[in-house]
Amino acid sequence: MEEARKFLEAASTARDPLYAAYVLILVSGFRRGEVLGLTWDSVNLDAGEITVQMQLQRINRRLIHDETKTEASAATLPLPQICIAALQLRKKEQEAAKQAAGELWSDSDFVFTTRYGTPFEPRHFNRRFVDRSARAGGRQIRLHDTRHTCGSLLAALDVHPRVAMQILRHSKIAVTMEFHTHVPSESTRRALRKLGKHLGKQDPK
Repeated sequence: MEEARKFLEAASTARDPLYAAYVLILVSGFRRGEVLGLTWDSVNLDAGEITVQMQLQRINRRLIHDETKTEASAATLPLPQICIAALQLRKKEQEAAKQAAGELWSDSDFVFTTRYGTPFEPRHFNRRFVDRSARAGGRQIRLHDTRHTCGSLLAALDVHPRVAMQILRHSKIAVTMEFHTHVPSESTRRALRKLGKHLGKQDPK
């Protein structure tokens, strides 16, 4: 949890234009393709909701913007305040970039774009993530592991497995339960403390 906090704090302090993408990945469990394929018409900041239904991938040397791979992957999720604030900031930054680019700006509805408004290249996103993680210090967070990181954080915070399943959009509860099996929750700690306290009261024989 500390590594994720430091990572986001470093990105925010550096005014990284991909800060909102990192927030969605670590807080809401977005996949890389989902965050890069996100469009503003899928974001409702007033209602505090976001719809995950599209992804951006490079396939056979072409950038493909299409629907997410499974029915479970598509969902409308509530946005916590950290996500709303990050997306509001992203919108302002994008407007500033559009003004700076002038006629060179390429109109699209993508939330995350280059300084000229074109879709963000997936492999470039990977490099930016690695660089940001290294600059944050401490144990590095790998992009490939971020959904596992998000799941582990939810488990550590004692979020009910069914709720975590909806957030991570797993098709099977068994996948979500892997995080809850490996991370001792606060309720587990309380139960063991209670058991230890009870057994500690027994008279030695």
